Amino acid sequence: MHNVFEALKERGFIKQTTNAEQIANLLAEQQVTYYVGFEPTASSLHIGSLVPVMVMAHLQRAGHKPIAIIGGGTGMIGDPTDKTEMRPMLSQEQIAANGRGILAQLQRYLNLDNEIADANDSQTVSKAGRFLNNADWLLSINYIEFLRDIGKHFRVNEMIKAEGYRQRLERELGLSFLEFNYQLLQAYDYLCLFQEYGCRLQLGGDDQWGNILAGVGLVRRIEGEQVHAVTFPLLTTADGAKMGKTAGGAVWLDAARTSPYEFYQYWINVDDRDVSQFLAYFTFLPMDEVRRLGSLEDEAIREAKEVLAYEATQLAHGKAEADKAQAASRAAFGGGNLNEAEMPTSVIPLERLDGGISIMALFHEVGLANSRSEARRLIQQGGAYINEKQYRAIDMVVGTDLLEGDALLLRAGKKRYHRIVLKEN
Repeated sequence: MHNVFEALKERGFIKQTTNAEQIANLLAEQQVTYYVGFEPTASSLHIGSLVPVMVMAHLQRAGHKPIAIIGGGTGMIGDPTDKTEMRPMLSQEQIAANGRGILAQLQRYLNLDNEIADANDSQTVSKAGRFLNNADWLLSINYIEFLRDIGKHFRVNEMIKAEGYRQRLERELGLSFLEFNYQLLQAYDYLCLFQEYGCRLQLGGDDQWGNILAGVGLVRRIEGEQVHAVTFPLLTTADGAKMGKTAGGAVWLDAARTSPYEFYQYWINVDDRDVSQFLAYFTFLPMDEVRRLGSLEDEAIREAKEVLAYEATQLAHGKAEADKAQAASRAAFGGGNLNEAEMPTSVIPLERLDGGISIMALFHEVGLANSRSEARRLIQQGGAYINEKQYRAIDMVVGTDLLEGDALLLRAGKKRYHRIVLKEN
């Protein structure tokens, strides 16, 4: 079992640790059970969630054992960390449905149990990693016993020093007592996982540092054992934007929300300055190859972006989808014949086009612009194309006279395509 800790550092994954030397030794000397929590706020992860997923995958490939936690209990409260307002609370049914979607995506990167337990089901045990629902132990808590046995180990004056709590307390909305309990519940997760599975390492984004340390401290106070924590940098792009956001919204791992072609296009269009870091984070390429590709400049950087896009898409959607997305992208970029089956496509009734559709409304409707005002700017700046012809008039009405065959091919800028096909009523 090789020591994976140095490999994670080399790739830039490590931000804060409880003790880097002790963690490195622990990972080198024995199989370590580690865990990451995922919020069940949607039925799909987005690519901003890929940093913890990739770290989990590196650790499992090195022989360590992952536990992925879906917050069936904590999700009914909502994590106030780095949030400006209280999150909507989810039902158990919503959380269970979202958990099934998230599990399917995690299994592309990790070897996990193939069942998610509902709140009252027993968890299947296997040699693979585990996917658990913290509702299994949180929903049955006796409140008075929890306050007596767990709450006594926490100090309010220390808790409110956490950045997420402090920001919320300074706002008019404040921090609800419900949300204030979140740190205790997350710490209790770590204690339960240590007691039941011998878990000794929790991983998370750097905004979770305070919550994770609370769990480390709770295990120490109750069990007298030392466990550890590692956080990752909060990832932004070179221009300061949040990772995984586009004009059309989040980039999802669910192919029904973000097609493999659109997923591929996100990576092929990243800023040149981000390529090296993203290759290190989101592929399993050896670091020598990452450095070689990251050193390419000018037109040659296209090679590095193609490798990044292909590798990331293959992990998320499989080789067949990555091959198709790559072929469609090369055809679009090179001006060749586009593979229509692989293009993002919308179907509209023929009668709508008979009546004419505003070009601004059309580009907004298919997601090539995030709003009509953004569509207006796109058109005025010469970035709007229909069937490869540029249109600059914002009052233009798109009708059947522009059809080629039974379709329209829209393009925003150089590389973002969307195909429209017509349906007769």
